[in-house]
Amino acid sequence: MLSSTGLSARLNLAATADAGMLSIVPAPDLKRLSNTGAASIDLRLGRWFRTMRHARTEVLKVSGVEDEPVPTKEHFVRFGERFILHPRNFVLGITLEWLRLPSDLAGYVTGKSSLGRRGLIIETAAGIQPGFAGCLALELSNVGEVPIALLPGMEVCQIFLHEVGPDPKFAQSQFTGRRKPVLGSVRTDNILNSLSKK
Repeated sequence: MLSSTGLSARLNLAATADAGMLSIVPAPDLKRLSNTGAASIDLRLGRWFRTMRHARTEVLKVSGVEDEPVPTKEHFVRFGERFILHPRNFVLGITLEWLRLPSDLAGYVTGKSSLGRRGLIIETAAGIQPGFAGCLALELSNVGEVPIALLPGMEVCQIFLHEVGPDPKFAQSQFTGRRKPVLGSVRTDNILNSLSKK
């Protein structure tokens, strides 16, 4: 895992516009990162949200449904306004920051403990593959007892980065290049298909 010094060095190098370097836009506060000694970078909540249309969804199928649309609603929240996440509700959000990882860095995103202690869980699929470029989708759940006011621009999660062996082939993700949260498709494989046959 990269230390605060390592993170600052990689981000400083990004200013040289080298396509192989780590890039985060808007850039994090390097002085603050250095002063705190943190091994992670805080990311902010973006302005786009996506919710399920409960009344139109009898059951959510999660296998073999690549072409079956899931009824969702998109929400845009201006800075200074808030999105209310009610108890036991789930919504997709997105980071304000756009990230680009080079081929030798991977990472994972986690929630901030101060928010988790208030009932806000921000991710269930935490891995970030080398070569990823885009805003990170956040799976936001309120497991608490009272509604939570989410403010676009608030620090909502953190990423930890670690070096991996460089590989010219990047993992292909259906979420690369996104600026808004999407559900994505769920794919089956040959093993599941075989097990599902009667």
